[in-house]
Amino acid sequence: MKAIVFAILQTFHILSPGGWDYIAVHENNLYVSHGTHVNILNKTTGDSVSIIHNTIGVHGIAFVSALNKGYTSNGKLNNVYVFDLKTFAVTDSVTTGQNPDAIFYDSYCNRIITCNGKSKDLTFINPSTNKVTNTVAVGGKPETAVSDGAGKIFVNIEDKNEIVVIDSKTFTVLHHWSLLPGEAPTGLAIDVKTKRLFAACGDNNFLVVLNAENGKIITQLPIGKGCDGAAFDSGLKNIYTSNGSDGTITVIHEDAADKYSITETVTTKKTARTITVDESTHLMYLPAAETEITTGNGRPKVIPGTFQILVVGKK
Repeated sequence: MKAIVFAILQTFHILSPGGWDYIAVHENNLYVSHGTHVNILNKTTGDSVSIIHNTIGVHGIAFVSALNKGYTSNGKLNNVYVFDLKTFAVTDSVTTGQNPDAIFYDSYCNRIITCNGKSKDLTFINPSTNKVTNTVAVGGKPETAVSDGAGKIFVNIEDKNEIVVIDSKTFTVLHHWSLLPGEAPTGLAIDVKTKRLFAACGDNNFLVVLNAENGKIITQLPIGKGCDGAAFDSGLKNIYTSNGSDGTITVIHEDAADKYSITETVTTKKTARTITVDESTHLMYLPAAETEITTGNGRPKVIPGTFQILVVGKK
């Protein structure tokens, strides 16, 4: 029997209502998307630091530390808010494509990038000017994206079961790589050293590992049900998938560039479907909530006042 290494170490409770999507860590704070606002918590204590209001339909948060700027992707507003990382005050807004979802900063091309689910494209924003410089159509619904830090951006296309590769120098599409038999890719992570992509496929519960240089599928591994997020800890060489239907994290170790082992299944909580990892502490953070018991096939209703952040780490 394998030893249990990871467990829930803390639970941070947030009493305000609202749904959620991505969570991000920056310096000493957690940034939690929460329906109409972003809750900012101290990552160690869970104490409330601030709130960014009126981020209607917020999905994700990104950061440009050198400019002291943060960004929120506001899905129902079709825009991005720019905020000050010290005061948390909103300083600007930028119109994007329709329903901006995942958002991240690529230092190679110096752009904030949003994945726009309804308009099926990516918006590239220059953080120095807060102006849109490019829009790139991807031919399907972009769920999330990562950069190799060397001129390539990789995008999970959820409704096409593929990864689109974008040249971040020319802002053009280079490749469409199939993930089949993986279906409905959601979470995506990358090891920039081994040049491997980790695509979590939520419909049939696979993690697909690809060579980021040529799109070749290296392997596929079983993960839990209801995954909507993946994270990679480069220090521990662990890939984590957050499986919201099961209430688990699948832990996969990168033994070598082409060799992977499932080392543990961590019990979390049903609804804990997205994840981020703080590589400075090796702690994982997952939003979750208690839900009503239902006999139907729809998503169970969240019980008001039960929203929480699970802190998972080594026991």
